[in-house]
Amino acid sequence: MVYDYSGFPDYLYQIKYGAPGSPELARHVQDLLHSAGIDARPDPTRGFDHGTFSLMKPLYPNEDIPVVQLSLDAGYDPALHLKVGRALAPLRDEGVLIIGSGLSYHNLSAIQGTAGHGPSRLFDAWLQETLIRSPFEKRTERLVEWEKAPAARAAHPREDHLIPLMVAVGAAEDEPGTVTYHQKDFAGGLTASSFRFGDVPPAPQSKGDAP
Repeated sequence: MVYDYSGFPDYLYQIKYGAPGSPELARHVQDLLHSAGIDARPDPTRGFDHGTFSLMKPLYPNEDIPVVQLSLDAGYDPALHLKVGRALAPLRDEGVLIIGSGLSYHNLSAIQGTAGHGPSRLFDAWLQETLIRSPFEKRTERLVEWEKAPAARAAHPREDHLIPLMVAVGAAEDEPGTVTYHQKDFAGGLTASSFRFGDVPPAPQSKGDAP
């Protein structure tokens, strides 16, 4: 486990998530990235950080889904991370779920009080317009230039919580986006959203279902 945060209650440093990894999938990811001209190296000693266990523990509490983490490039180039998503797109046809873990508003210094309410609302509205209502090619263009969005830097002084979105979009670049979660009173008044790209796969049929 990697508790890559500080100043939180003790119980948040006791979380354990014991899902297996998948060296085979990790090698496959590395090969796909290399084929796209993107450097990537394995780190078999890296534990699950909060970008992984904070999502996976409630989603898959049985800890039986193999998990492979992919780190961000330190330069946070949105175009590069869209390219990463494109390279990894074939994984979706192999039954691999690609999750871009982050938060649509992430300015810790403004979470307390009301300073973040307006910027989070403005940036969320831009995300909705970009991800849901823009043509696919325009969506990509707007994401590359995300710093031009209203309240962009007020919402993301450091973009580590935004850039994973680029990978998810790149992996489904010509497919529709939908909102899966939207809240206007997160942490007392912040606006936050989550998005999914591509069509929802059909639910598996039970033995009693008609074919």
